[in-house]
Amino acid sequence: MRHTLMMASQVFTAIVAGIVLCGVALGQNAAAPSLEEQLEAQYKLAKLGSDAGGTSIVEQGTVLTIQKGGILGVTPATVAICPAKFQDGTLHSPNALCVAMIKNNSRSFQVGEKVYATKIEVKPKNDRVALRIVECDSCNGTNPPTYYKSEVVFQFPKGHLKTASVPEVEDAIGQVFAIDNGSAQQNAAAQPGQGGDQQAQGGGQTTDQQTAAPPKTIELGMTPAQVEAALGQPDKKVDLGAKKIYVYKDLKVTFADGKVSDVQ
Repeated sequence: MRHTLMMASQVFTAIVAGIVLCGVALGQNAAAPSLEEQLEAQYKLAKLGSDAGGTSIVEQGTVLTIQKGGILGVTPATVAICPAKFQDGTLHSPNALCVAMIKNNSRSFQVGEKVYATKIEVKPKNDRVALRIVECDSCNGTNPPTYYKSEVVFQFPKGHLKTASVPEVEDAIGQVFAIDNGSAQQNAAAQPGQGGDQQAQGGGQTTDQQTAAPPKTIELGMTPAQVEAALGQPDKKVDLGAKKIYVYKDLKVTFADGKVSDVQ
């Protein structure tokens, strides 16, 4: 009987050890976030939908400001898109033949106009990153909205995307599209159904009194817990080991070795 119990105990111990080792192996083999996933964490994608009036923005994304001319937008109903290509620091206009085909349904985006990213596609074999955009009509004061869309292809040297870091790709994108945190904050503040009722309930308080609460701030060297206490839970978390990224609606916080190292 004692021998049987000892054997059962050994079998149980072996099973437990196998489960633990299996869990460790799975943890070690867990796939790191892809370049595409990390870029989507940096650039929150807007979601398009439709309503009685046609195309609509279902969910706002990161607001981007166009930095270079040469991007051709087309109407929402136009199937063909003529992408511009960014290569070696220069933004090249779309193919002339493609432009001629859609000339009646297109217009050129101007430097300074605001757009949302709606799709990011990384193509390592071709060393390309394609960024699909749509006009942020509320940011640009376009009424009624038009929702012109376009695409820019970022072409990298052969074999570069296999080893490229996320900041390298972000730097290239940033030369064409700069993140505009100011417009994102204005859009959030401009939601309907706010303002008038709050002032009426304030018992005659002035606007300055109503907004007297100190702004939430973060500083270099803060821990993730301190950042979450100040800003709340982020929309996305990207874990790269020693480096972590918290993505909020209008802010990106980078941690190195458990402390804030950069804020954008």
